[in-house]
Amino acid sequence: MIMHCPVTWSLSFHPKLQPSSSIRATKVSAKKLTKNLRNPRRTKLPPDFGVNLFLRKPITQSDNDDDDDDDHEPADDDSDVWEPNEIEAISSLFQKRIPQNPSKPVPVRVRPLPLPQPHKLRRPPSLPTPKRNIKPSSPSKQVHKDPIFLIGLAREIKSLPSPKSNVSLVLNKWVSFLRKGSLSTTIRELGHMGLPERALQTYRWAENHPHLFPDNTILASTVQVLATHHELKLLKFDNSLASKNVIEAMIKGCIEGGWLNLARKLILISKSNNRILDSSVYVKMVLEIAKNPDKYHLVALLLEELKDREELRLSQQDCTSVMKICVKLRRFEVVESLFDWFKESNREPSVVMYTTMIHSRYSEEKYREAMSLVWEMEESNCLLDLPAYRVVIKLLVALDDLGRAMRYYSKLKEAGFAPTYDIYRDMISVFTASGRLMKCREICKEVEDAGLRLDSDTSFRLLQLQKQTMSL
Repeated sequence: MIMHCPVTWSLSFHPKLQPSSSIRATKVSAKKLTKNLRNPRRTKLPPDFGVNLFLRKPITQSDNDDDDDDDHEPADDDSDVWEPNEIEAISSLFQKRIPQNPSKPVPVRVRPLPLPQPHKLRRPPSLPTPKRNIKPSSPSKQVHKDPIFLIGLAREIKSLPSPKSNVSLVLNKWVSFLRKGSLSTTIRELGHMGLPERALQTYRWAENHPHLFPDNTILASTVQVLATHHELKLLKFDNSLASKNVIEAMIKGCIEGGWLNLARKLILISKSNNRILDSSVYVKMVLEIAKNPDKYHLVALLLEELKDREELRLSQQDCTSVMKICVKLRRFEVVESLFDWFKESNREPSVVMYTTMIHSRYSEEKYREAMSLVWEMEESNCLLDLPAYRVVIKLLVALDDLGRAMRYYSKLKEAGFAPTYDIYRDMISVFTASGRLMKCREICKEVEDAGLRLDSDTSFRLLQLQKQTMSL
């Protein structure tokens, strides 16, 4: 586009102007100021309060501004605000990531595979390795406490080819894994196998190894095995310097071997030397001597010694065994004291102990006290066995309690137990006392089916009941 200056255009078309006047007009136009000096920008005013500058249109200045810009009025504020559709269009651009169209696609980096390791290379199969010159796998560190391993040593010693073979052929292979006290189990197992000589050889072998000897546990086991097999003379040691465990092992071995007199002497010697032996030694002595009724007086002396002990260390089985012997000796006060001691030790009595206690009170003719134990046994949810049913039915017959006797007799058969002859006899006696002839005949039929035969006393009472019933 060709722009024309208004002054020159007016001069060129004015007929009265001289050429000199046109030259002067050209000089005036050459000295004219520039546009930005003629119309300087005014300073920016602060924005009005409440107007969001981010929603205003950007102001663009037109290139065709006239010389008289001072006469222009400022534009209205409403014309600079974004339209709603424009705002919605711009906001939609920021809801999602603006997709970019790269000029070149980014190459995907592929990680190279690791290099093969030499020890994991798959090698071709070859012939198997020969099995000679291969050491056996070493046992665990706790092998010296494993009873299976220690009993296995005793079996290996037993399987030696000849009696002249020394036990070192077996033990030398495992000497580095043995500790103090380990061979006591092996020695006791050799005693159970009836090999006291091998047990002594094992003890002699342990003496030559400083990390295994001296050890009172091995010595006590060896002494007990030799005393049980009457070979105590093969082992020479000072009894006066022996420890408590060794003396107790010697007494137990003498009791198991039947040397009751020697065991009794050792107990007396220990008592004179103020050595307090374990209560289990007295229990073993009492149980062994009580097998002979002629030696009940010795049992009474041992029970007195056991009664004077301040502290008892008895298992439930030992306590029940002593209670049974005391019932035979009619030492009912000892039975009561042992039962109270066991309950005070925060332990729950078993059905065998309850049965023994009920039998003790029944033998002492304390039927009501015995019946309280029956209720206590039922409250403890203790399952009754056949001896317990026998004692309870006998107690109910003594109390002449027909209803409870029949109930326990039914429980006995529901539990799958076969009644014994004394149970049949007790039930016939309680039915005879109450005049129940039909019930007596039912019991007699069960007796015949069981292949038993009534004694003369019971048969006589049945005949008397039958005569009384016929007379009525």
